[in-house]
Amino acid sequence: MAIQVIIPSKGRDLRLDLFRGLANWAIFLNHMPDNAVNWITTRNFGFSDAADLFVFISGYTATFVYARMILDRGFIVGATRLFKRVWQLYVAHIVLFVMYIAAIALAAQRFNNSEIIHEFNVAGLISNPIESLSQGLLLKLKPVNLDVLPLYIVLMALLPPVLWLMLRKPDLAMIASLVLYFASRQFDWNLPSYPDGVWYFNPLAWQLLFLFGGWCALGGLGGMHSAIMRSKGLLYLAVAYLALACVMTMARRFPDFGILLPKWLFDAFYPNDKTNLAPSRFLHFFAIAYVITRFMPKDWPALEWKMFAPAIKCGQQSLAVFCVGTLLSFIGHFTLLLSSGSLLAQILVSAAGITMMTLVAYYISWSKKQDRPPRVTTTAIAGSLQTEVDRKRPA
Repeated sequence: MAIQVIIPSKGRDLRLDLFRGLANWAIFLNHMPDNAVNWITTRNFGFSDAADLFVFISGYTATFVYARMILDRGFIVGATRLFKRVWQLYVAHIVLFVMYIAAIALAAQRFNNSEIIHEFNVAGLISNPIESLSQGLLLKLKPVNLDVLPLYIVLMALLPPVLWLMLRKPDLAMIASLVLYFASRQFDWNLPSYPDGVWYFNPLAWQLLFLFGGWCALGGLGGMHSAIMRSKGLLYLAVAYLALACVMTMARRFPDFGILLPKWLFDAFYPNDKTNLAPSRFLHFFAIAYVITRFMPKDWPALEWKMFAPAIKCGQQSLAVFCVGTLLSFIGHFTLLLSSGSLLAQILVSAAGITMMTLVAYYISWSKKQDRPPRVTTTAIAGSLQTEVDRKRPA
C-alpha cells in the first residue's frame, strides 16, 4: 500500500515544547493534593487535565519523529529506534520507581508514619518484597502518581505496527482506535494491576488520545488550512463547550452552586471517568487544542519571548523533567504535611519545585551540547594547516 499521509515540515514546533513543559509543571502541582497553587491548572476549569495534554503531545511527537524516520530509512530502522526509545522510557521508570519507593520508606521511617506506605500503595513491599518488586518490573505495581509513564511505555511499545498502518490508511487506523476505545469502555477491558484492581490509566482507552495526536501529526482533519479547521461554526461550538465544562466543573467543586443546576445535566458529565477516558474529557481536550491551534500558529512570534523559555526548555527535556517532578511532588507533599501548610508555604514549595525542574532541564540541555563534538569549520582547518606549515618551514 502506498503512503497516504502529509508529513509536517522539519524543525521543532515550539508550541509542543511549550505545552509539554506546562503539562509537566501542572502534573507536579496536581500531585500535591493540599496545595492551593494547583488551582491555576486546567483540571479546575474543565473535564481534562495535564495528563490528557501529555499523552496527546507524546503521540504527536512520537508519530512525527518515527514516521519521518521510517520514510527516510525504512520500517525496520524506524521500529528498532522506536523500541530503543521504549527501553529508555522503561529504564527511566524503573529508576524513578526505586527512588520513589526509597523516598517513601525513608519518610515513613524517619517520621514514624506508617500510614504513608499504605497511602502511596507500597505496603506490599513490606509484606511481600520479592513479589512486589517483580510486579513492579512488569509495570503491574505502581505507587500512587507513577501511572503516566507505564501508560506511555505501553503505548510506545505498540506503536510500530500501528504506525505502519497509519502511514498507509490513517483514517482506517483512527476508526480502529475508536472501535477499541468504545469496546474497552463497554466491556470493561483493562490491564490487571498488582496487588488487585486495574490500571488507573486504561491503555485500551487512552490509546485513543495518543493515536489522535499521531493522526493529527500526519495531517488529520486536513491540516491547519482545511475547511474544518477554519470553520467559524466549529470554533463557536468549541468555545461554548469549554464554557459549559467550566460551569460543570465549578458545580462539582462548589456544591452550593451545583444544586442550582438540573440533576440530569450534572449526571450527564459526572463521574468524570479518568481511568477509561470519559468522552467528555476527550471532547474537552479537543476543544482546547482546536481553539489554541486556531489562534496560536506554529510561527507565532510570542513563542520567542523569554518568559516562555523555561517552559519550552522543560518540554524539550520532558522525560527527565517529568521524573524529577514526580519525585519532587512527593517531597513537596510531605513537606507541606510537616509544615504549617499555610498558603505561603504552598507557594514556596510549588515555586521551588518548578525552579528545580527548570534547572534540571537547562542542565541536561547544556550537558547534551557538551557531548557533541565541536564543529570544525573549513576556515579553522585551513588555519590549522597553515600553522603547521609555518612551524615546519625553515627559518
